[in-house]
Amino acid sequence: MSTTVTRFAPSPTGLLHLGNARTALFSWLHARAAGGRFIVRAEDTDAARSSEEFLTAQLEDLRWLGIDWDAGPGREDALGPYRQSQRGEVYAGLYETLERDGHLYPCYCSAVELDVSRRAQLAAGQPPRYAGTCRDLMPAQRAARAAEGRAPTLRFRVPGARRVTFEDGVRGPQSFEAADIGDFILRRADGSPAFFFCNAVDDALMGVTDVLRGEDHVANTPRQLLVLEALGLPQPRYAHLPLLLGADGAPLSKRQGAASVADMRSRGYLPEALVNYLLRLGHQGAPDAWIERADLPKHFALARVGHSPSRFDEQQLLHWQREAIKRLPAEAAVEWLGPSLPPGLSADDARRLAQLVQHNVIFPDDAAPWAQVVFGEPPALGEADLAVLEEAGTGFFAAALAAFEEVGADAGALARALKARTGRKGAALFMPLRLALTGCREGPEFGPLLATLAPDKIRARFAARAR
Repeated sequence: MSTTVTRFAPSPTGLLHLGNARTALFSWLHARAAGGRFIVRAEDTDAARSSEEFLTAQLEDLRWLGIDWDAGPGREDALGPYRQSQRGEVYAGLYETLERDGHLYPCYCSAVELDVSRRAQLAAGQPPRYAGTCRDLMPAQRAARAAEGRAPTLRFRVPGARRVTFEDGVRGPQSFEAADIGDFILRRADGSPAFFFCNAVDDALMGVTDVLRGEDHVANTPRQLLVLEALGLPQPRYAHLPLLLGADGAPLSKRQGAASVADMRSRGYLPEALVNYLLRLGHQGAPDAWIERADLPKHFALARVGHSPSRFDEQQLLHWQREAIKRLPAEAAVEWLGPSLPPGLSADDARRLAQLVQHNVIFPDDAAPWAQVVFGEPPALGEADLAVLEEAGTGFFAAALAAFEEVGADAGALARALKARTGRKGAALFMPLRLALTGCREGPEFGPLLATLAPDKIRARFAARAR
């Protein structure tokens, strides 16, 4: 196929974590940069751990990030279904083909027997692999084991004297001795397909040309290439991405709740910030400047993905969060701040507050104190702040009240009028004003703040300090 087709194949057994989100993003970018197709496939054959709730959450996280798919759950086409739990008939036919051609055999070894064999190999300094115990059983021996009630797995018969090679799109040429791989399971004892099998054949049957996935899958690739070769199915190009590490140096995983996309969303991170950050994790060459979502594919190239693991740095993410906030349209800013706005706030007041604090907050929760300042009462002052007000004196605030009555909420005019009355200027003028009005030394620009506060509140707060 000339069209580039990539996929993201999550297992719905947990929340979407940032490592998988980056894989999904890179796969999507690779397809979009080539004008190709991107599909999503739910690898939900683990019935005990998979759940519809997790799949729904993962798909919603992808949509939130702006990662759309051309085919997948909810967008089926002739190559689906895109849930592996619904592809049993497809797999059954392929198992029959492999058995007929001598590539599969039943294995009756128990978990205990396999563990004993593995321990013995490790003790002898050998790499652990299946010892081939059931590889050449005679029909009568198989029948005897079946009569004992042993449910067999199906193992792939790995050819011994050959090498399996492929060109990794990130790591370059890769080569494996088939003899070191060992016969591996393609169907579990309960009849469910193993990852090596369904992951590989679905890529081939769905027309996937390029598989981008974590480098922890490198050792899986020769096994999957052997399966596809045995079935005469097309083999995709593989590109194994370096791992994404947490602050502790351990790989990010589904079990680290703080590393999930859902957690990032709940904390108030913006999707544009996250994709701008993820693009630069392990991928070189993107400009230092902000990239709009529509332009992201123009700045991605698989050749610029590095080999070394990348460490998640929340300080870097916060930089892109600030950049994203700067670019929020007014209505979007109101929606983003919504959970932190006081209940019953009018639409006009919500817009005024959003415009006031948008460039002074990083998360929606940061706006809550300013909502209290604007619509409620400022926080109590500490000793140092009270000292600033005392040094300014009650006469300063009496003059501030008089100046406000004269010029209103024009910050420049107020400052000039107050300077003329008191001789103060700069920080000596603005700091006591800010503390009296907000209870804070820092915050939104003074002009917009003055324009946002209700006139009655300004009068009351100046009058309280003039007494």
